[in-house]
Amino acid sequence: MSVHVRFETPSDLADSIYELIRANQGGRIKKGSNEVTKSAERGTAQFVILAEDVNPPELLAHIPLICEEKGIPYGYVPSQEFLAKETGLPTGVKTASIAMMEISKANTEAFNNVLEAIKAINN
Repeated sequence: MSVHVRFETPSDLADSIYELIRANQGGRIKKGSNEVTKSAERGTAQFVILAEDVNPPELLAHIPLICEEKGIPYGYVPSQEFLAKETGLPTGVKTASIAMMEISKANTEAFNNVLEAIKAINN
């Protein structure tokens, strides 16, 4: 496991996170480790998603620690390219992490299901 990955994410949970990102289109999203770090430090992020395939992994090592300190839930997905694609970046561009700044009311149930699955893994 990489230095920034604090728990193993089953593929069905990663798929649920991907679906949440897709469903929350139009919501405010911060992209990239600098923007995600700022939103986590400020406590304004609702949910942080980190890619597992980041190289070097130390790029994201601090983000889970900040999230835990601020009480911000976070999860992992396998692919930087997917994160970039789903957030509207051009083909071929990658992003190591994103912060969902708001969860629409229509996606509250899906968001809560993802959080419950993450909590179950960590306990």
